[in-house]
Amino acid sequence: MANFPIAVITDEFTQDFERICRTAVEMGIPALELRTIWNKNIVDMNDEEIRQVEHLAQEFGLQVVSIASPVFKCTLPNGGDIDHRFEQDAFHSAHTYDDQPRILERSLELANIFEAPIVRVFSFWRTVEPEKITSRIIEALQGAVEKAAAAGVKIGLENEHACNIATASESAPILDAIQHPSFGLVWDPANCYIAGEVPYPDGYGRLAAHRILHVHAKDGVLPPGSDRMNWGDVGAGEVDWTGQLSAMVRDGYTGMVSLETHWGGPGGDKFKGSTICARSLQRLVAEAA
Repeated sequence: MANFPIAVITDEFTQDFERICRTAVEMGIPALELRTIWNKNIVDMNDEEIRQVEHLAQEFGLQVVSIASPVFKCTLPNGGDIDHRFEQDAFHSAHTYDDQPRILERSLELANIFEAPIVRVFSFWRTVEPEKITSRIIEALQGAVEKAAAAGVKIGLENEHACNIATASESAPILDAIQHPSFGLVWDPANCYIAGEVPYPDGYGRLAAHRILHVHAKDGVLPPGSDRMNWGDVGAGEVDWTGQLSAMVRDGYTGMVSLETHWGGPGGDKFKGSTICARSLQRLVAEAA
């Protein structure tokens, strides 16, 4: 039986932080992942705004599982030509390479304020030959991990289809290269699917399951010949969430699963769409065995 709780990436429902806190409590969801709030990225909020967020999370008794930072979601200088097939969604945070030390430091600071165990990072905007810059990605991640470890926080690398590490096959060598207890993967099966790899069982089977720190859940269908996903309800698309969640139970996964719908919702009602997805994910987790 699954023993991993569900969290929500707050802005997938609404930019109104109080409303998502209230909704999470009403739905029996115990934890939040912070990305953008009030149309501002969490790393760009001032101290007063952060205090307001902290107060509301505490008022509603909600845990913060991760700071969903934009660290390394930028162009790596002299890294090669960018692969423009994939949409580069910066979530209100279009930072440059030179900004990265500052936003990493702020992300670690926020993780300590919110007692969040994980800071999510990326692997730079995807180039047409990502394998040529693997060593530079590893070097950047190692530096971040060392700083995170000193702060008592873990770095979770998300496999992101618009970045250089998009699939399980691309993630595995990075995990092998950085054998640090403060480093692991934020596993996103749907991103893996968009990048052209079957996430479960193929992709997941290439990963050391104990290196997965956190999981993002979303679903949809990729039309033939397209690189743009048609997002929808979790469990109704091409990601085998039933198999994936059962495998996580089998492998003793004890982290959380954050809902990250990306779906605009029925009739363009994103809040309703995310609520539908949350109920579906709760059901799928409850049924996983």
